[in-house]
Amino acid sequence: MTKKGSILVVDDEPIERQTLSDILRLEGYHVEAVATGEAAVDHLRLNPVDLMLLDLRMPGMNGLDVIKVVTRSSPDVEIILLTAHGSMDSAIEALRSRIQDYLLKPASPTLILESVARGLLRRAAKIEARKHQDSASSGENAKVTLGDGTVIDFGRRLVKSGARTVFLTPAEGRLLKIFTENMGKVFTHRELVLLVQGYSTSQLEAPEILRPLVSRLRLKLARIPGLLRRIISVRGTGYVFEKEKSK
Repeated sequence: MTKKGSILVVDDEPIERQTLSDILRLEGYHVEAVATGEAAVDHLRLNPVDLMLLDLRMPGMNGLDVIKVVTRSSPDVEIILLTAHGSMDSAIEALRSRIQDYLLKPASPTLILESVARGLLRRAAKIEARKHQDSASSGENAKVTLGDGTVIDFGRRLVKSGARTVFLTPAEGRLLKIFTENMGKVFTHRELVLLVQGYSTSQLEAPEILRPLVSRLRLKLARIPGLLRRIISVRGTGYVFEKEKSK
């Protein structure tokens, strides 16, 4: 079976550790398992890992301690926290700092596999977002000329239309670059936060993070109406940058 991702299971309970490993291996994941936080950190130093299933309460180095180390040393590793009902306060603390998901023990195989699939998708999206940012900063496809003669220079972060020039912040430049490279595609608020800012957020939080950025961009582009009118809000979803209308 094709290996779909590399996963590290970290749990001090042997039965739990084996059960999690078996569930994931049956789905085609490459799985390694360790019993302590210290062993998890050592493993990550020497081996590529895409995602970690991490028990919160362990003797010695607990789950929160591991998260602090992994955040510094292996920021691309997705973390799913395994916690009991009595540890919810600690789980919430972890959610605020680094992780994007947690599972209450004992979790069903379906919930485990769904959470892992979401985590791996988040990881892939974050890496793709970083590629977009690297592409913008390296000057690749630095200029776009639209049909009305408007020039968008992403390397210099400016938009020029006739005698009018608008300067953009890095985030505004990334947002406009994503729009112009994907004309006609509807992006959700969450997708744009991830692509522009480089981190994942909840469906409720994403619009609150994105709207001020879009408002600032629109305010600047008010001097270039032809460009401004192409940034369209899609009610209840996100935004789309309309394609140029054929003459």
